[in-house]
Amino acid sequence: MIELENLSKHYTKGTAVTEVLKGISFRVEKGEFVAIMGSSGAGKTTLMNILGGLDKPTGGRYRLDGVDMARAGEDELSRIRNRKIGFVFQQFYLLDRADAMKNVMLPLIYADDDVGGAARAEMTLAAVGLAARKHHLPAELSGGEQQRVAIARALVTDPLILLADEPTGNLDTRNGLEVLAIFQRLHREGRTLVMITHDRAVAEHARRLIVLKDGRIAEDQPVLQPHDAEAELRLMAQDAPGAGEPG
Repeated sequence: MIELENLSKHYTKGTAVTEVLKGISFRVEKGEFVAIMGSSGAGKTTLMNILGGLDKPTGGRYRLDGVDMARAGEDELSRIRNRKIGFVFQQFYLLDRADAMKNVMLPLIYADDDVGGAARAEMTLAAVGLAARKHHLPAELSGGEQQRVAIARALVTDPLILLADEPTGNLDTRNGLEVLAIFQRLHREGRTLVMITHDRAVAEHARRLIVLKDGRIAEDQPVLQPHDAEAELRLMAQDAPGAGEPG
């Protein structure tokens, strides 16, 4: 599904050249859950932008579902981003004056594919546990609920791949685990997920870990015992003050 071969990216300012990605090669097969981890400056955000068709490599090859993304024109890239890729970011990017339903429907409206969009949005919100909050504005939702709206918005077009850039970065531990539990369920359902993070504890909820260092792959291996977000949530509930006390 995703194939990168000797991918490179550099930026030029005057006579100065900054190399960000230096010969990145890997494949992501359909149904994989991959975490890409690295410290600040490792190149992970640049890689994420290229994977999402928001930027193009300087050299090498990137193919997504058989399409050479480096050679695709802007119209084709726009269509691919809308139809084949779902984005989840650290910032939620919700419209303040639109309720959860309308925020989730936005990709369908942009794609001129909003026939039955309300039903699709409602179904997707239910899948992330927000059926009862569908008519609430972002200001009326917690940070974790806003991120779940953003996940529903990414899923409503039924994309081939879900790209998540630091999706737990603005959340507390419990809400972060709820997001990771959704990702793990989507993986079990056969979805393809690529998640960018700087946190190894978050990364180890995935099934494969790619570590970037100074623009190169320093590690690429399976996660032998992925953390179970649902189990961690249950344990957190048991440890909460007053848990198990008679009412």
